[in-house]
Amino acid sequence: MTAENAGTIVQEPVLEAVRVNKFYGHHQVLKDVSLNVRPGEVVCLIGPSGAGKSTFLRTLNRLEVPDSGEIWVGGDPVGFRHDRSKLYELSERHLSAQRARTAMVFQHFNLFPHFTALQNVMEGPIQVQKRKAASVREEAVALLERVGLGDKINHYPSQLSGGQRQRVAIARAVAMKPLFLLFDEPTSALDPELVGEVLDVMTDLARDGRTMLVVTHEMGFARRVADRIVFMADGMVVEQGTPDEVLGNPREPRTQQFIKRVLS
Repeated sequence: MTAENAGTIVQEPVLEAVRVNKFYGHHQVLKDVSLNVRPGEVVCLIGPSGAGKSTFLRTLNRLEVPDSGEIWVGGDPVGFRHDRSKLYELSERHLSAQRARTAMVFQHFNLFPHFTALQNVMEGPIQVQKRKAASVREEAVALLERVGLGDKINHYPSQLSGGQRQRVAIARAVAMKPLFLLFDEPTSALDPELVGEVLDVMTDLARDGRTMLVVTHEMGFARRVADRIVFMADGMVVEQGTPDEVLGNPREPRTQQFIKRVLS
């Protein structure tokens, strides 16, 4: 849906989170976190460990259930369905289908170890989206070739490097044709020499106009690729803006301390 204002077409957010809160016992991990992402936008979440970044990401597809707040994806409430102006919680089966709209790439790959690279990429579209195997296979092969793994389609995860496994995971996420991609620190489990090959694939996706929300510690990647950087600390959004604003000239003291430490 779009709205026209003074001759400019403004796209509605594909993701909208409003005052999301999450507790683990008495410890509040997320404190009124609000964020929206528009189609084609790349947003990087940065901040210290324990800031709530990964938890927030997991609430967006209900891998974590928020204690309060609202999350909307593609105009639909996450975890619920509308029926005559009332909201009803989705069953696990319908929730799985809704999650497919927000494919996630995890820190530790989460590939099926008994499936080949090709089978890992094909599994979701066939089992969740009920698409035909022949067309899914053709798309999966093309995606693996695109991430530089055309010669590894019949390899199992144990036969691949960490960087290669993460590239399979990215291809698997893209194969679901989601509204946007979620990346939860996708390079944090990789040896330093393998980080670049994964970031190159992500940069390529960004150039293609993919909508992406990325939790990352890679400041160079965030500066180069992000349309907007969001700094979180202590469960809150402290500051957000363009890479030049947040990384080059942060306003808030908490942001300034973090940027000085990670860029020094």
